[in-house]
Amino acid sequence: MTINVGIVGFGYAAATFHAPLIASVEGLRLAAIASSNAAKVHAAWPDVPVCESPEALIARPDIDLIVLPTPNETHHPLAVKVLAAGKHLVVDKPFTLDTSEAYDLIERAESAGRLLSVFHNRRWDADFLTVQRLLASDELGRLTQFESHFDRYRPRVRVRWRESEAPGSGLWYDLGAHLIDQALCLFGLPQTIALDLARQRDGAVTDDWFHAVLRYDALRVVLHASALVADLGPRFALHGTRGSYIKFGLDPQEDALKAGIAPGGLGWGDDPSPGVLTVAAQQGQTGLIKRDYASARGDYASYYAAVRDAIVQGMPNPVPATDALQVIRLIELGMASFAEGRVVTVARL
Repeated sequence: MTINVGIVGFGYAAATFHAPLIASVEGLRLAAIASSNAAKVHAAWPDVPVCESPEALIARPDIDLIVLPTPNETHHPLAVKVLAAGKHLVVDKPFTLDTSEAYDLIERAESAGRLLSVFHNRRWDADFLTVQRLLASDELGRLTQFESHFDRYRPRVRVRWRESEAPGSGLWYDLGAHLIDQALCLFGLPQTIALDLARQRDGAVTDDWFHAVLRYDALRVVLHASALVADLGPRFALHGTRGSYIKFGLDPQEDALKAGIAPGGLGWGDDPSPGVLTVAAQQGQTGLIKRDYASARGDYASYYAAVRDAIVQGMPNPVPATDALQVIRLIELGMASFAEGRVVTVARL
């Protein structure tokens, strides 16, 4: 069975991530794209039909699955239309602007009997997969501190919705959604969250720096991102009772996709910068032992392969909307923490 996929919009996320990943997965067919710029689409995908509006794409009877890599404030209204049309749906992260919108879409998808998944692709980063493997091995002992940084050097404020005053703009909604999702995958819901935000670049109109601390008993999880870091520090820093793991450098898949390299080829997802594991010497020895820790292979296309299998075979949804709902909850609670200047308790639902 071939699943015909339509994408709404052809901005950065659609052009860089979704279109090439979908085209790389057997059983998925990039059948149409909705865009006001047909020339731009055809320059990259000359054989893919272009619909003049999201509504025209949604109305096509041959489309089985629709992907929404659109501005955050459009996710909910467009998703309502997709689900009403009886289509399966992938929404780019962050899922929605708030939890009320998230609950509404989950209910609509359940009523329609359609798959609703959220593109938290950084679950398939090489470094994150490596961190998961390391924690499962217990080589660090009891984890006491976990730091996840997504820093970049982008001093110029660009004209795009992510850096505008639009609802759902800013670094906390953008990169924060990635880091929160990874933390939830590793540790579940925290007991509390404390968030600080700032606008640090000249001309910034939304947050371009954040620092969040999540508490899990004695463990402290730090999530941090900035647009003004020219000399990058570690992407991950993990410390435990038996040792530490430090990882520099970002997963290579986004850069490969930006360079036009098709997913899945030789060396795809291989991380050129392995992390360093430092652990206490074994019994009878003294000091610390430091060594490179082999990286797992990243594979964003695994997400869409799992979406295919969920639709065709009833396999598990790779990122259920209920998972993405918890990300939105923590984004909201973080915003409340910053606005009120206090540590916020994360209630169990």
